[in-house]
Amino acid sequence: MLDASPELAEKWHALTALARNEWICWTISAKQEATREKRRARLREEILEGKKRPCCWPGCPHRRESARKFVDA
Repeated sequence: MLDASPELAEKWHALTALARNEWICWTISAKQEATREKRRARLREEILEGKKRPCCWPGCPHRRESARKFVDA
């Protein structure tokens, strides 16, 4: 995705490592491939709009114990 869009790559690399991790974790935490594909499209759109983190997500379960319940269910 980054190779196909220099603008996206530039904005992606401008994010902090923690913000990139949040986007990656949010994207791959979906159980179905169809949902992951929708999240990749949303990631692209929202980063190009200037958003830093995925909205309405409890956070990365690898860092936030309280978010684990949403992905381990």
